[in-house]
Amino acid sequence: GEVYRARDTKLKRDVALKVLPGVFAQRSERMARFQREAHLLAALNHPNIAAIHGLEEARGVRALVMELVEGPMLADRMAQGPIPLAEALPIARQMAEALEYAHEQGVIHRDFKPTNVKVTAEGVVKVLDFGLAKALEGGTTTGDLENSPTLTLAATESGVILGTAAYMAPEQARGK
Repeated sequence: GEVYRARDTKLKRDVALKVLPGVFAQRSERMARFQREAHLLAALNHPNIAAIHGLEEARGVRALVMELVEGPMLADRMAQGPIPLAEALPIARQMAEALEYAHEQGVIHRDFKPTNVKVTAEGVVKVLDFGLAKALEGGTTTGDLENSPTLTLAATESGVILGTAAYMAPEQARGK
């Protein structure tokens, strides 16, 4: 998706709008995945996961209305050089707490990487982009396999790989 800064005129606050590029918005399986991402995010309420405020549609464009998180991506901070231990430990702890919470809710992120993490000026970590997340059976979300946010016709086959290869667990990269 593409993310834009926008103004919520009803509640008078800045928000992030995530929309699918036109070429993807034409594909029904991509729109279904987009809607499932909204439902999945709505089930997650944690201070280190960017909150969803709504799913809106106007003039044929569907958008996730999200919490606007100010600050650099973790990848940008890492590009500046090594992060001192005193700074790195709180960042790592907050990322782990966000993922632990999601896992407790039956949600696996599946594309966790430095470009999907922001760190605010106050040092608060926000995990972003649950577009490839998977809701597992037995979690508190409505996570049957037919409603998994990453399912497409091809994704039902063994060996399909979703995510960013450099950040995958070995078993995920092997399609397991």
